[in-house]
Amino acid sequence: MSNKIGDEGAARLADALQVNTSLLNLNLYDNKIEDEGAGRLADALRINTSLERLGLGDNEIRDEGAAHIADALRVNTSLVALNFLRWNNIGPEGAAHLADALRVNQFNPASSARHQEIRGLIETRGQRVAAVGETK
Repeated sequence: MSNKIGDEGAARLADALQVNTSLLNLNLYDNKIEDEGAGRLADALRINTSLERLGLGDNEIRDEGAAHIADALRVNTSLVALNFLRWNNIGPEGAAHLADALRVNQFNPASSARHQEIRGLIETRGQRVAAVGETK
């Protein structure tokens, strides 16, 4: 069951994530988070160095929010799992941003499983829209 925190709740959590150094897993599944909230969470992901898993599935994130998250993935060094591609409203443009970000992210070589859950095929609503490593 979700709390339906929306963008305001996501913004408050993002503020806390910017200073938190112990939280490893945050599941925000089905919380009515939209692009603004995704943007605030992305700001936190640029700074936070402890969060390893983030769940954002079944929200209302669109291409703009996916682009915010993608920009954060370019510099984030701690996430190993990101689940938000399914049951959001991310189209081909947002998926392309994510695929590009995963191509340039400097993954931690000490972890062979790093990003295994976000690499590979990117799907939205079950439709294949991009794959990491594909040429445009």
